[in-house]
This record gives sequence, C-alpha cells and structure tokens, in this order.
Amino acid sequence: MTTSLVVTLVGPDRPGLVSALSDKAVEFGANWADSVMSNFAGQFAGIVQLEVRPEKCDALIAALRALESPQMHISVTMGGSPGKPASTRRLKLDLLGHDHPGIIHRISSQLASRQISIEKLETHIVSGAMSGEQMFQMRASLLVPQALDEDELRDGLEGLANELMVDISLDDARPTG
Repeated sequence: MTTSLVVTLVGPDRPGLVSALSDKAVEFGANWADSVMSNFAGQFAGIVQLEVRPEKCDALIAALRALESPQMHISVTMGGSPGKPASTRRLKLDLLGHDHPGIIHRISSQLASRQISIEKLETHIVSGAMSGEQMFQMRASLLVPQALDEDELRDGLEGLANELMVDISLDDARPTG
C-alpha cells in the first residue's frame, strides 16, 4: 500500500532541480510514478506524482517543502484515488492552426458544456512547416461520458474548428499494438 503525493514546483530554471527532487524521493523510498516538466519563459515548472509508503509520507513532505526558497515555490498535495470513472471513455483530441488568443478558452468551454473532463493537456507554439508562421498545437486526453453521442461531439468540434480556422481531430485513445 502506498500514498500518492502530487508535487508542483515553479522557479528559475537551473541545473539540478530534478536531481534535488529525485534525491528526496530516493531518500524516502518513494517511486517517481508520473511527471510533466518544462521550461516556460526561463521558469522551470513541474508536476510529479510520487508513490511512498504511508509511514514515510509526512517525512517526505517535510523534506520536499524544505527545498522551497523565495525563488522556488513547491506545493505537495495528497493524491486521490487513481483511474477514470467507469462511465467514461478516453478520446484523444489534436488541434493545429494559426496562433491567436482564445483557442483554449473556446475549446475548453465546448468540452465543459458537454461534461467532458480534460485529463491531460499539452500546448505548443511551433513554426509552420511551409510558411514559418506561428502555429498553435494542442494535444489533449479527454474523459468523455459514455452517454455522449460521439457524432454530436464531432459535429460540435468541427463547427468550432471552422470558426477558429484550425484543424481538429478526435480519435479513440485506446492503446494500439
């Protein structure tokens, strides 16, 4: 039996941040289960899920919080129960189009209005292959209610894609192979 801890950190990027965090995980016998980390405008931001034995949980939390400084903000939260609700299915949404304000707002509002949860979201601004123009790229893993008609969802997203002048694809997120 283990306890999940969700650790978030934000601070100026410098060598050794991941190492300092992983040192504490190893010191307390925690398993590094999942993470997303990146440099954003010179700031390093990360989210890590650690799995630790319950009797070592409080000590690990204290050790992680001791890494905090005026420049490095660290938050530790106990995780909830893993897994997706039984009445949902996973879909993958990909979007690509010219970058402009409001894309995430319009897409997330459309999804929320249909009771769709965004499980994971990645966005990037990339150079267009032919034009070199700024293109907005989004990938999301969605938890969609089983009762929601997929054709209705596709129609709604296609209409929104036309308004936003972006390409959207929606695929089953089941692993292949």
